[in-house]
Amino acid sequence: MSAAPARGAPAAGPRAGRPGAVWALPGLLFFAVFALLPMVLVAYLSLTSWDGLGTPRLSGTHNWTRLAADPLMHKAVLLSLALTAANWAVQTPISLLLGVWAAGRQRNRAVLSAVFFLPLLLSSAAIAIIWRALLDPNFGPLSWVARVTGTPGIDVFGDGPAAFLVIVFVSAWQFIPLHTLLYQAGTRQIPASLYQAALIDGAGRIQAFRHITLPQLRHTATTSSVLMVVGSLTYFETVLILTGGGPGTDTTIVPYLMYQTGFVSWETGYASAIALTLVAVATAVSLVLVRATGFGAMRSTREGM
Repeated sequence: MSAAPARGAPAAGPRAGRPGAVWALPGLLFFAVFALLPMVLVAYLSLTSWDGLGTPRLSGTHNWTRLAADPLMHKAVLLSLALTAANWAVQTPISLLLGVWAAGRQRNRAVLSAVFFLPLLLSSAAIAIIWRALLDPNFGPLSWVARVTGTPGIDVFGDGPAAFLVIVFVSAWQFIPLHTLLYQAGTRQIPASLYQAALIDGAGRIQAFRHITLPQLRHTATTSSVLMVVGSLTYFETVLILTGGGPGTDTTIVPYLMYQTGFVSWETGYASAIALTLVAVATAVSLVLVRATGFGAMRSTREGM
C-alpha cells in the first residue's frame, strides 16, 4: 500500500508544481514599460500637431481625418499588404522544403545547413548595402554583363515592379534561414513511428510528406506565418537603403512612409497616427491567422499531436 502524505504537506492537484503569478511580474513590467507606455504616448501624439521640438498642441482628430483621405497612405497600405503576401508565397514553400531536408541525416547536411544559415549572422542594414552594391547599374555585376554583351545597362531600381521584386528577393534571402530553422525543429518533433507505419503500409516519400509531414507541421507553419506577417508589415531598413521608397513612391510601404513623415517632414503627430494604424493592422492580421488555423487551441507539447 502507498504511504499517506505527511501532515502539512501540500496536496497534489492540477496546479501542483506550477509557478505562482508573481513570477510573471518582471515580464509584465517589462511589457508595460517598453510596449504599453510607448503606445499610450503615441496615441496621445496622434491627437496633436507637433514638429518634434516644441510643445505638442492638441488638434483633435485632424491627423486621423487626414489619414483616411491620404492617397499616399492608401497606396502604402496596399504595397505593404502586397509585400506581405509576396514574402509569404516565396518564403514559406522554400523554408518548408529546406527545413524538412535539414532535419534529415544526409551527407554534408551540417555543412550545407551552416552555409544556408549565414544570412542570419548579418544585420538588415549590412545585407541591404551588399545587395545595393551588387545590383548597382553602374558599378555592379549587372553593369559588367552589359558591357561584355553590349546591351543597355539594367537599372532594377529605376522600374517600380522590378524594385519591388528586388525587395521581395532580398527579404527572402535574409529571412528564409530563420523560418528554415523553425521547420527543421518542427520536423524533428514528428514521431518516427508515424513514418515507420507509413512505410509498412507501402507509402512512398511523397505520400509520407503529404499525409504526415505537412499535417504535423501545421502549427509550425502558423508560427512562421505570423512572424512573416509582422516582419513584412514592419519592414523598413532594407527599403530605406535599397530603394529609398522609389522610384517615385512605388516602394513606399507604411513603415517607410511613417519614417518620411516623422523624421523628414517632422510631422510627428501624423506619423504617430500612421504608426498606430500599422500596429492595429499587424495585430488584427496575426489574430485572424491564429484563430483561423486553430493555433490558439493547441494543447500538446509535441508538434501536431
